[in-house]
Order: sequence, then C-alpha cells, then structure tokens
Amino acid sequence: MIEIRKLDKSMESDLRLKNEPFSMPGRFIPALRDGVWSYRTELFAQPGEMVFPDEDYDFDELEKGSVMLGAYDGEACVGLAIYQRPFFRYMYLYDLKVASTYRGKGVGRALIEAGKKLAREMGYQGIYTQAQDNNLNACLFYLKMGFAIGGFDNRLYDGTRQAGKADVVFYLEA
Repeated sequence: MIEIRKLDKSMESDLRLKNEPFSMPGRFIPALRDGVWSYRTELFAQPGEMVFPDEDYDFDELEKGSVMLGAYDGEACVGLAIYQRPFFRYMYLYDLKVASTYRGKGVGRALIEAGKKLAREMGYQGIYTQAQDNNLNACLFYLKMGFAIGGFDNRLYDGTRQAGKADVVFYLEA
C-alpha cells in the first residue's frame, strides 16, 4: 500500500527520484470563449516520448518555501510532489513525478489528494499547476483530478529550444 509522507531532512535523498520517460501521444488545445474554457485534443501522427532532465534539488533551499511530499511503497520512494507556498491564495504544484512502474496505480492521485489536504490546512484556497500543451497525458490527468483550465501561455517558450510549445494553467479548489 502506498503511503504519503512529508519529507524531512532524513529523506533528502528521495528528492533525487529519477525522471523517467513518458509518452507524448498528442496536444491539448484549450479555448476561451465568453469566459468559459473548453478544449480539444489532437493526436500526433508520430507519437513521441520525452523525459525531463533530472533536478538537483537542495532540500534546505526547498524547505524555505515549499512542502515536499513523497509516495512510499514500504521504504522506497516511488513518487514526489513539491508544493510551493506563494503569497497568494493557491499553492503551486511545482513538480509531480511518479516512477514509471507505479503510473496508473493511483500514486499521482494520492499525491494530489494529500496536496489538497495540505492546502486546506495551510489556509490556501486550492492548488494550481501548469503543463505543456504537448504533454497531453498530464493535461488530461489534471482534468481527471478535478482541476479546471485557468490560463494559457503561448509565448513562454519563444526564443528557446522549446519554441512552439505552450503552457496550460490548471486550478483545483481545496
């Protein structure tokens, strides 16, 4: 059974949970019309795969403005969520990752549910996060978890190697 734990200094090494490849089957295309968000999906002719670079998190720095949650199967960390504590009413889900062998087994859901509880306890209205529009599975996961589309940024990656991608912002009430 998966157990969600708040990371403390003794669990610092669990911040090094490796990023693993994930499938990129298509694009998430949001639209705002008369103040109401909708979306459609577009499947790629050639689905791809992507892996984010591994982070070099510093526990002491993160602890100053974040809460780190780990998902554990026994003593093995199989998932990680980092929630930042901004000055406004929503906590920011900065990072969410699940070991590939545990995907689709409720680990991400458990980390989000624990984040909602944490947000309520800390007096936040909810959680917000963002996902790239070409990470269709992540976008659909957030919607399945009850997040709502709250914004779209199609300029963020201009002038970078990521040009052509956009970020979708999602909000979840606690």
